Amino acid sequence: MTQPLISSPTISEPAKACWHVLGVGSLGSLWATRLAQAGHEVRLILRDAERLSAYQAAGGYLRLQQPQQQSCTDYALAAETPDTITSIQRLVVACKAYDVVSALKPLLSRLQGAEVLLLQNGLGSQQAVMEFLPHTRCLLVSSTEGAYRQQPFQVVHAGVGQNWLGDPLRPQQPPEWLKDLAQANIPHVWAENIMGRLWRKLAINCAINPLTVLLRCRNGVLLEHQSQWEPICLELQQLLSSAGHPESAHDLIPEVQQILQATQANYSSMYQDVKQARPTEITYLLGYACTEAQRLGLELPHLQRLHQQLQQELSALGLPSH
Repeated sequence: MTQPLISSPTISEPAKACWHVLGVGSLGSLWATRLAQAGHEVRLILRDAERLSAYQAAGGYLRLQQPQQQSCTDYALAAETPDTITSIQRLVVACKAYDVVSALKPLLSRLQGAEVLLLQNGLGSQQAVMEFLPHTRCLLVSSTEGAYRQQPFQVVHAGVGQNWLGDPLRPQQPPEWLKDLAQANIPHVWAENIMGRLWRKLAINCAINPLTVLLRCRNGVLLEHQSQWEPICLELQQLLSSAGHPESAHDLIPEVQQILQATQANYSSMYQDVKQARPTEITYLLGYACTEAQRLGLELPHLQRLHQQLQQELSALGLPSH
């Protein structure tokens, strides 16, 4: 274990904008530590005073383990609760989709002139945030980065991926601070069609995550069950095309197969949520897909059956199914 690193710049360096991170799970921790490593000031926004005390009791740092490395690096980062009164310039929101609006409400007075990056899975929560913050620029992020938490405030960067960022309201105006991400070695691409990217990610998650829960398996096991997920992919392609994103519907089956092969040993995020008795993001994945299919007048029996099976499974486990 290396010595803790302090993220604030020295006196001689020019001031850099502070990055706040809301939601210190796997992706939030990954962004926070990499930004800190690049010398940016990073402040964690923790849920409440109890969570802040737990962070301080654990040493007041985030621990990061890089892919294929046994050693860890600790980053001593300032932390605060939502009721802190200082303004926010840039906010990375990495909490779960079902928590995002309620988590932002206490920060409303601090977000004047801020830019907000939304890292949620699925679709639906992003639109809710944009309605809640009509005068705040919201950047949507679709990420394929692999990360998981071993313990609170400890994250393993399990696989290097890509982050697509975009603004559906100003698609041709990338922010100047993208260079901060480059400095932090956060792989990124500005996507003018970010909604198409998010729909593609939703389709991939719908094809993989629910079945890993129903079969209680790692991703790789689904390679033996292609007859179950292939018809779902075909229906998802139909949904994407009808929703106005035909370019995102191409070659979904081979991409799902490629992802399953590349992540054979991994457990999906939904499986991990169920295993730890946490609510899933079913509403923003299968729920959103089925709702949109109904709105568009589509009959997608395999997708609807999968949604019903997952709802039944979650209810049997005592977890929210809507």
